[in-house]
Amino acid sequence: MHIAIAGNIGSGKTTLTRLLSKHFGWKPHYEEVDNNPYISSFYEDMQRWSFNLQIYFLNSRFRQILEIRNSGENVVQDRTIYEDAYIFASNLYEMGLMSSRDFENYYSLFDLMSSYMQAPDLLIYLRASIPTLVRQIAKRNRDYEQSIRLDYLKALNDKYESWISSYDKGKVLIIESDNVEFDNPEDLSKVIDDINASLNGLF
Repeated sequence: MHIAIAGNIGSGKTTLTRLLSKHFGWKPHYEEVDNNPYISSFYEDMQRWSFNLQIYFLNSRFRQILEIRNSGENVVQDRTIYEDAYIFASNLYEMGLMSSRDFENYYSLFDLMSSYMQAPDLLIYLRASIPTLVRQIAKRNRDYEQSIRLDYLKALNDKYESWISSYDKGKVLIIESDNVEFDNPEDLSKVIDDINASLNGLF
């Protein structure tokens, strides 16, 4: 079984990945952030480093997908490869922060990788408003995230809503995360119930 958690920066993906993997006894697959050699440079100069960053994430995420498929283990994944392409790379291109040449090169590589991929059994989308995202980003206090612009977060949210409304690769569970504290046992229990219902009792 493969559950993947999608959502904007600061929406709670990593926290929910940790809690669900602990609850179900499944293996967590986290996004490579702390060891990413491009992410700090990207937030300092998005136009210069956008292509490098997105290629790094694409490579990292594709390796994760192959590991998940080959391991035969039950997995909870923090962010999907689809978000890299349909949300982040696409948004950088539309904002003029990635050139047409780089975007076309990136997308050609993503299309090739897609032919080897299998979608998760359940995609969980954490929908969060801008104030929630800003609060969560400030709370975790990563230096390189403090310069994230509000218009960037807003553009990403718009991309997420467009993508999730047309997602057709498998089951989707949308969680309105503005009023949910995943570390609260009652809130987490409700989320777990919703997951079980979405998978028709397959747990």
